Amino acid sequence: MRELRMVSGKGFIKFSLLALLLLSAGMSVAQDELRRTFFKDADAARAAADALDARLLSPRAYSAGADDYEDAEEGLERGRNIEYVRRKTSDAEANFKQAAETAELAKTVLAQVMKSRQDAANARAPELAREVWDKAQREFGNAIRYLERGDLKNAQKNDIEATTFYRDAELIAIKAQYLNETRQLMADAKRARVDRFAPITYGKAQQLLADAERELNENRYDTDLPRSLARQANYEAKHAIYLSEVVRSVRDKDLTVEDLVLQWEEPLINIAGEADIIPVMSDGHDELEGELVTFIENQRNEIQRLEQEVDANFLRLADMEEEIRALDERLGGATAERAALVQRLQAEEHIKAQFEQVEKMFSRDEARVFREGDKIIIRMVGLTFDSGKAEIKQEDFDLLAKVEKAIDVFPRSELIIEGHTDSYGGDASNQRLSQQRAESVQQYMINAMRIPSYRLIATGFGETNPVANNETASGRARNRRIDIVIKPNLESA
Repeated sequence: MRELRMVSGKGFIKFSLLALLLLSAGMSVAQDELRRTFFKDADAARAAADALDARLLSPRAYSAGADDYEDAEEGLERGRNIEYVRRKTSDAEANFKQAAETAELAKTVLAQVMKSRQDAANARAPELAREVWDKAQREFGNAIRYLERGDLKNAQKNDIEATTFYRDAELIAIKAQYLNETRQLMADAKRARVDRFAPITYGKAQQLLADAERELNENRYDTDLPRSLARQANYEAKHAIYLSEVVRSVRDKDLTVEDLVLQWEEPLINIAGEADIIPVMSDGHDELEGELVTFIENQRNEIQRLEQEVDANFLRLADMEEEIRALDERLGGATAERAALVQRLQAEEHIKAQFEQVEKMFSRDEARVFREGDKIIIRMVGLTFDSGKAEIKQEDFDLLAKVEKAIDVFPRSELIIEGHTDSYGGDASNQRLSQQRAESVQQYMINAMRIPSYRLIATGFGETNPVANNETASGRARNRRIDIVIKPNLESA
């Protein structure tokens, strides 16, 4: 009997545990349902506030909403009175809505400072101009607090002050990006007393650095010239350091003027030897310099002659293709191979005519059109982008309309949009910018020209494929380009 009672007791325990588990599961489901019911409106209000960046633009109301929301969650979890949870979610919803309204107002009232803040952040001001950035942040925070209180007058006052600090921080950061390397080099030169031993060259470096800084002060977003000036300053500073070392070496070694002249003549003699010229220095170096100049000119002329010879070979190749086509016609196309050859040559003739048609569509200021094998390349020299931007400007729509007509000349062709930059800036940023610009043109072709996406490939090459010298402004301008590569369908040509 006792054993029976023991078994029955164990069964009762098992049953009780099972009942508790089922009850717990039921409570969990009920709790989830309650949460969906009571938190629905608060969740929607919070999402709307987040979309307006209310955490930044209305921190007091947003923080109050977040606290109420957290209290509601805790109350629900601990099984508090339902009315308490409902009241807290209602308060959270109201605070989030207030935060959203204030944030929306801030985007209008504080539009100027928010733009300046974003520009400064893009220029890495938090990293490169920390002190001024922190001042701007404090004034911006004050503006937000006044706005939350409904004090528009003081909010706008702090808006102006914060904007000034953000603009200053942005300029400091931009200067740091482009001038810090030169500044450090100049400081190294100063410590090495270069100003004493090579004052003229050092003075050139100082002036170039000052000119670069002045250009950035006048237009912080046009960085090509300041960057070029900074590079020249780098060169002059390094040159000054080298000259200073030479002067010190002369002083330390007690070299005579004759020693210096002989050292200067030695490189000329070595170059003459490489050019198979017997150096005669008995009457000075003028005669040898003249011979070296003549040698270089002759080498340049020889290169031009070889280039002309290559062009002539291409012409002879074209003539041979014409002869093959004529021979095939006489043979009557006896084989499939000859028939295919004839078809290809005919296609190439058709593409040539199409190319000449497209070439006439553009002025030299708009685009350069040329061939590479079967490919037609439209180099859009007239399509420009703002510095560091990838958006197509409305003023370029007419040029793109001509590109659309050119593409229509080659139906069913494959199109490759190539983005290129100059060598200024980092490799990664140039690669990214060139890809973004290529994709902007690709998207324009899809949306405005109704070209199917499967015909389009957008690729960025960064600074890897220059067509001109990056050391000149005109060369850099030629390298910042979009190339439209048309690959005709030879079967349909």
